[in-house]
Amino acid sequence: YPEQYSYMLELKRTLDAKVCYNPLIKLISSCMQYAYPLEVTKLVYCSRTVPEIEKVVEELRKLMDYYAKQTGVKNDFLALALSSRKNLCIHPEVSSLRFGKEVDGKCHSLTASYIRAQHHSNPCQPVCQFFEEFDAVGRQVPIPPGIFNLDDLKDFGRRKGWCPYFLARYAILHANIVVYSYHYLLDPKIADLVSKELAKKSVVVFDEAHNIDNVCIDSMSVNITRRTLDRCQTNVETLQNTISRIKETDAAKLREEYMRLVEGLKEANVARETDIYLSNPVLPDEILQEAVPGSIRTAEHFVGFIKRFLEYLKARLRIHHVVQESAPQFLKDIYEKVCIDRKPLRFCAERLRSLLRTLEIADIADFSAITLISHFATLVSTYSKGNLYDYDFHQKTPTIANPVLHFSCMDPSIAIKPVFGRFQSVIITSGTLSPLDIYPRILDFRPVTMASFTMTLARTCLCPLIVGRGNDQVAMTSKFETREDFAVIRNYGNLLLEMSAIVPDGIVAFFTSYIYMENIVASWYEQGILENIQRNKLIFIETQDAAETSMALEKYQEACENGRGAILLSVARGKVSEGIDFVHHFGRAVIMFGVPYVYTQSRILKARLEYLRDQFQIRENDFLTFDAMRHAAQCVGRAIRGKTDYGLMIFADKRYARADKRGKLPRWIQEHLTDGSLNLTIDETVQLSKHFLRQMAQPFRREDQLGLSLLTLEQLQSEDMLQKIAQIAQQA
Repeated sequence: YPEQYSYMLELKRTLDAKVCYNPLIKLISSCMQYAYPLEVTKLVYCSRTVPEIEKVVEELRKLMDYYAKQTGVKNDFLALALSSRKNLCIHPEVSSLRFGKEVDGKCHSLTASYIRAQHHSNPCQPVCQFFEEFDAVGRQVPIPPGIFNLDDLKDFGRRKGWCPYFLARYAILHANIVVYSYHYLLDPKIADLVSKELAKKSVVVFDEAHNIDNVCIDSMSVNITRRTLDRCQTNVETLQNTISRIKETDAAKLREEYMRLVEGLKEANVARETDIYLSNPVLPDEILQEAVPGSIRTAEHFVGFIKRFLEYLKARLRIHHVVQESAPQFLKDIYEKVCIDRKPLRFCAERLRSLLRTLEIADIADFSAITLISHFATLVSTYSKGNLYDYDFHQKTPTIANPVLHFSCMDPSIAIKPVFGRFQSVIITSGTLSPLDIYPRILDFRPVTMASFTMTLARTCLCPLIVGRGNDQVAMTSKFETREDFAVIRNYGNLLLEMSAIVPDGIVAFFTSYIYMENIVASWYEQGILENIQRNKLIFIETQDAAETSMALEKYQEACENGRGAILLSVARGKVSEGIDFVHHFGRAVIMFGVPYVYTQSRILKARLEYLRDQFQIRENDFLTFDAMRHAAQCVGRAIRGKTDYGLMIFADKRYARADKRGKLPRWIQEHLTDGSLNLTIDETVQLSKHFLRQMAQPFRREDQLGLSLLTLEQLQSEDMLQKIAQIAQQA
């Protein structure tokens, strides 16, 4: 494709400059990594979801097969995916557990260093044989060259009898390409253990990065409820009893730990490989250079310290009104009331990790509450800038006194700054990364280059339409003031009904929130609209339960395959909008009902908007519109997954016709939004959709793309085409 070649040229130029920032066409980063192996030691490719990770690995497999076919030489090349224990475990007992935290806890109870030491003296002590076999043999035998997705790693692990998770953790140091989740780099708790040894010359790619600022914020934020504190109280009592028992039976163990802590945490930093569940929420070098404060070195003193901190938090959660505090205010208050200084708070997470290892506690999942509290203590005392402490009522029960403490990171650059500082090249890329100029501001960095690419099309395979009115001329909008308007709800239902009658196969409809979707669907049911829609297509609904949503997706695809046709009702910012591709007949039309603004009355959001305004001069309305439009673009972009694909993109809200909204859509969508596509009625939308679908139904062959959207080598090297390609990149 011309834009792929243009992307590659732009990427080469920025890699030569050592730091870069670029939007997306998939797989090109992998091409560049292969093309310049002497300058780049490793490609670290980060994506959001497991399906995206799997897809990248499969695309890479095709690329390597193509190279082998063209050159006749099989590449000595290792690429692999890494995911959580939940997705890689092959232990029969552990892998059967449903939740990731349970899997992590059970795995820790079988692989912790002290559990394995007990096994040597007592063979009845259960351990994970897959990990034991890997530890005995797997480290000395390198994983063979090849492309390994998650299933490949599990199959390889079963054949060898090795643990796939720890095999992948070990193999990423030697792999040419590593594909894993954002959190392995952006969340300090995980990055410290998994990614700390990656070479500085690695190229880091954040794919689907339109939402990267929210990922950074989530990795540095904590929510604490009264239930969390009650469970933490139980954890503290368990620790006290265990310490008393150990003092009577093996006091030397506690003395050894004390001496290690006197020497400093660098000396105590042993056997951390299996302790990902107990990791530090702060970048480790900031903590490990110092010795642990004397006030929390002994086990009894540390537990007493945690008890005081816990009682303080309990007192703060007895409030009956909303309170917001900055970091200095919080630390000042805790010092005045319970005499807790900032320094010991910073060491809480690492001190708890050391204590749990010393006490040889196997069921680590039971200690998730005290782990969360210790992470909060470390974060609260380390990052004083750009954070907010918000004592608020629970959002599901706003009228009941059940306060929640929100530790909210306001500045996403805190999490990503170490990545920029460590690696020579960082690429931020997405098909819906628009507008470009706001990302360097909110992530606080200076890009070497920014580029936006259009799509060259042999036929106009996407048709964006903005529906602003019903056939009764009532304006269609999801504005809060009109959400209960009977006419608006009816018009939304009529739009879906009309589209279900003319669009073949699958339609995906997105709503602004789960509550809004539930209210709309309930109203459609009462009006009889749902019954009429079901005469045309089956209806499936995304819920907040992951298992239910997976089942709905499976049955939706089955209905499309069988020719019955289906409609999937989903939510912007949900699982479907972020990680699922509706290729070809699975998504012939996508309808975005309303503008997906975030809940603007959230105090945390208001504080973040204030922070952005004060620190980066970003106006509140600009950020809210930017945030809504990137999610809207992500939703409608599910329909077009290639140049041979086609689909309708329907924006069902009159506000999309405004210049400030349209201008924040990606360039490849804006180019197809003509004046005749704005503020349409339902009937006009139906007529334009029929015309578009009729055109797309004509035969379309690969040869039709040659010379236009698909180039041969001769065409690519022609002078006219090179000039055209140079113009594709719109430099910011």
